[in-house]
Amino acid sequence: MVVAAAGDVACGTLSQGAACKQMETSDLLLAINPNRVLALGDLQYEDGTLSDFLDFYDPAWGRLKSQTRPAAGNHEYETNEAAGYFSYFGAAAGDPELGYYSYNVGQWHLIALNSNCSRVGGCGKGDPQHIWLKNDLNANAPTCTLAYMHHPLWASSSLWASNVRPLVQLLYDSGVELLLVGHAHNYERFAPQDANGNLDSVFGVREIVVGTGGRNFTSFGTIKPNSEVRDRTSFGVLKLTLAPTHYTWQFVPIPGSTFSDGPVTETCHGPHP
Repeated sequence: MVVAAAGDVACGTLSQGAACKQMETSDLLLAINPNRVLALGDLQYEDGTLSDFLDFYDPAWGRLKSQTRPAAGNHEYETNEAAGYFSYFGAAAGDPELGYYSYNVGQWHLIALNSNCSRVGGCGKGDPQHIWLKNDLNANAPTCTLAYMHHPLWASSSLWASNVRPLVQLLYDSGVELLLVGHAHNYERFAPQDANGNLDSVFGVREIVVGTGGRNFTSFGTIKPNSEVRDRTSFGVLKLTLAPTHYTWQFVPIPGSTFSDGPVTETCHGPHP
């Protein structure tokens, strides 16, 4: 099974000084023809109105709408509690009151989280999403699990969110392999870590920031520990090939860009013994 992922995608009527490469990244998606597109939030700038989704996102990434399972970004919530986002994607985006859900792709379990914590009752222990995630992880224990959301816990810029750490702790405790995020408009791959950012090459969660969907680039600041690869010059998507016991990841840039990352194949570690 093949999935492709990126966030921070389409310019809108209020976008100024942006690159607006959503058509080029959507062409990559069409070429890859994935089983699922993981849209990592901030999909329609500047404020996620339904009219902008229809006018800008839909002619580009909307060509793969039937394969898309999105995660909500902060720009989606700029208008009426993400009403345009939930209206556009419908049931594929989950319950509009929640914005988090899970499903299976082949033998993998995939979890879409809502990192807009204040909009859904928090992300901490005892909060609704935290309880739901714990139950979901307990009920679904395949060898390989992937989670995705908009805000990163780790990023070598100011665009990271510590309030998602309790969710990442649950992911780590349950042996989740990968966490895909956007929000920072660049590409950054981290080594496997525990929820406190300590290197754990055996059971760690590998976070990959893929905020390269087309809107624009943002700069790096102080480089975070365990950051392995970074780039802010190439728009593109992350291609993942998911096998029953392993996966292959590769960053695919749009034509004319020179940066790439992978392909690399890794074996799933699964839950802690």
